[in-house]
Amino acid sequence: MGKFRQISTFVEVVARGSLSAAARAEGIAPAMIGRRLDALEARLGVKLLQRTTRKLALTDEGTAFLEDCQRILGELEEAESAVSARSAHATGHLQVSAPAGFGRQHVAPLLPSFLAEQREVTVDLNLSDRVVDVIGEGVDVAIRIASLSDSNLVGVKLADNQRVVVASPGYLKRHGTPRTLADLSRHMCLAISSEGSQRGWTFRDGARTVTLKVGGNMVCNDGAVLHAWALAGKGLAWRSMWEVGADIESGRLCTVLDQYAAPGNDIYAVFAQRRHLPLRIRAFVDFLRRAYAEPDYWRAAYRGE
Repeated sequence: MGKFRQISTFVEVVARGSLSAAARAEGIAPAMIGRRLDALEARLGVKLLQRTTRKLALTDEGTAFLEDCQRILGELEEAESAVSARSAHATGHLQVSAPAGFGRQHVAPLLPSFLAEQREVTVDLNLSDRVVDVIGEGVDVAIRIASLSDSNLVGVKLADNQRVVVASPGYLKRHGTPRTLADLSRHMCLAISSEGSQRGWTFRDGARTVTLKVGGNMVCNDGAVLHAWALAGKGLAWRSMWEVGADIESGRLCTVLDQYAAPGNDIYAVFAQRRHLPLRIRAFVDFLRRAYAEPDYWRAAYRGE
C-alpha cells in the first residue's frame, strides 16, 4: 500500500503542478506529500523531480517513470471499472471538444446512439480547430488528431489515421503528377495556416522524417476550405484519410507521393489526470473506441454513406 500511495502521489503532484495543490486535493499537509516523494526517490535511488518554491520540473528519469506510472494506474482503473461496470451506470453532464471537421463527420453523428445507451448523461459538444486547454476550460474529453506531449493529460487511442497528399484528376492532368518531394516546388500547394503562420507538410524521406514549407497562392485556416479547393482542382492538399477517404474511393481525388507518407497523426481522446475517472467519461471514450474499431464504420465513411 505504501508503494502504491507514493506512486499515485507522484503522478498527482505532476498533474496538479505543485505539492500544495496535490495536498489540497487529498486534504493533507504539503509536508506529507513531500515525505512521500522523498521516500519514493530514496527507494528508487534516483531524483524524479527538481523542486523549488516556485516550480516543479521532471528529471529525465522522472519523465520515463511518469509514463510507466500513468500506464499502470490507468490499467488499474480500467480493471476496477470492468469489475464495477455491471452494477454502475453513467450520470451527469459531459463537456466534449473536437476538431470542427472531424467532429461534424465522426463525433456528432454518433452522439444520439451514445445517449440512447446512457440515458442519464447529457452532452455539450464544442467544435473548434483551436487546441483547447482541457484542464483550464473544464473540458471532460477532447478529441485530438496529433501526437501527445502534455504529461498532465491521459490519452486513449481511438483509431489510426494517415495523412495523404491529394489532388483532383483535372489538376493532375493540367499540371502533371509530382513524383518526388522536390517536385512540390513546381506545384500549387494548398496549405493550412494557424495564427498567421503556415504549417508545413510532414513526410518520411528514407529513414528521415522531414517537414516541408510548401508554396502556393492560397492558404486558409479552415481545413474544409482546403478540401473544397482540392476538389475544385485548385492545387494539392495534405489531408487526413478520415476527411478525404470518400473522395478517393469515388475518384474525385487521387493520392500522390504515397511512398513518402509519414507515420499517421492518430486519433485520440484526451482527458485530465484523475484519481477516480467519472463513469460518463469512461463510457463515452469506450463507445467511440468501439464504434471506430468496427471495420464497416470506416468503409462506410470512405464510401460516403
